[in-house]
Amino acid sequence: MRKVVVTGLGCVSPVGNSVEETWAAIRAGKSGIASITRYDAAPFKVKYAAEVKNFDAEKYMDLPAARKMALFSRYAVAAAKMALDDSNLTDNKEALDTASVYLGVGIGGLEVTESSMKSYFDSEKRRIPPMTIPQLIPNEGAANISIKFGLHGPAHTIATACASGSDALGQALDNIRAGRSDIVLAGGAESTQNGFANLGFTVLQALSTKWADNPSKACRPFDKQRDGFVMGEGATILVLEEYEHAKKRGAKIYAEFAGYGATCDGYHLTAPNPDGVIGARAMTLAMKDAGVTPEEVTYYNAHGTSTHLNDSGETAMLHMAFGEAAKKLHISSTKSMHGHCLGNAGALEALVCVKAIQDGYVPATINLDEVDVEGGCDLDYTPNKGIEMDIPVAMSGNFGFGGHNGIVVFKKVNG
Repeated sequence: MRKVVVTGLGCVSPVGNSVEETWAAIRAGKSGIASITRYDAAPFKVKYAAEVKNFDAEKYMDLPAARKMALFSRYAVAAAKMALDDSNLTDNKEALDTASVYLGVGIGGLEVTESSMKSYFDSEKRRIPPMTIPQLIPNEGAANISIKFGLHGPAHTIATACASGSDALGQALDNIRAGRSDIVLAGGAESTQNGFANLGFTVLQALSTKWADNPSKACRPFDKQRDGFVMGEGATILVLEEYEHAKKRGAKIYAEFAGYGATCDGYHLTAPNPDGVIGARAMTLAMKDAGVTPEEVTYYNAHGTSTHLNDSGETAMLHMAFGEAAKKLHISSTKSMHGHCLGNAGALEALVCVKAIQDGYVPATINLDEVDVEGGCDLDYTPNKGIEMDIPVAMSGNFGFGGHNGIVVFKKVNG
């Protein structure tokens, strides 16, 4: 089996517009959740979100190109540019010619859908903007990356709701292992910061609503006072590369991407199966694929959405997959800081795992003031303060509407 490593990182997130800013904020326990500024939230029950702030697309692409893209595509191209620069591949046209893209996108250009539908009805069904379809369809994020950087391998979009980013990484891993590519840009992108999405998730009773006076406290995974998730956005790209190919060109190596596991609950459109058996199976499959035992996994970045169903269900999965080792596992949900970035969630949290391995640091779950033990949350979730420690193996899990379960495993590379 061909070994796959991470050689570049790029991201745009609610807590920073670069990997360095994002990781520094996560290490510091800084929340990116605040009152909504992107649109008038007065008519809505939910008044806060984890928005990307001060993003300037022209740093990464020319203005005419940016105007043809929905926001999720702009974020994706920006993250790809950062990752390619970081991997020293930006000017390597020969290597990029055969490189591939796997991007997780749960929804796509929803703000384009919203504004175009307004034009459609306001004009009595006579007009919509000419770029409506090319902007809103989810595959345009991957396509725009390929167009911008001259990548001519496959450019695939994975849509498995909140597991999209994890599954895109997993499919990219399989692509390299199969010998189809030596380099893949893989990750996730999403932007649903608009009233249409706000109301859509609110009517599902999925979002936190009771923290308008103190939004930074709203996302509280595993805490007794949690009342729903907080929408985030952004994009994350990891440059994945076959190990010998990376060594030959003298690439910087962050970590090995060692394993992936995926299952589907086959249970419900929006709720996870409460017994957690199929989610736990994905964890076991990922560890088996990575060649590690539960005892060897040091850090688990939880899906940890701050909903009652997820947090207790994910804890049950960890007990089943890890057995007694679950009690020693260091767990945290960084969604407590950057919110739930939907199709980008798994990619951003995979980046957190890679940085955790590199720095030897387990980030905290902030706002975890009283663990909901009675509600089934009885493990170590690293409340409010991170831990400096060696992390040989890190794992991340994400679970999406429809019962999609995606797990990724990273290992430290020595030497």
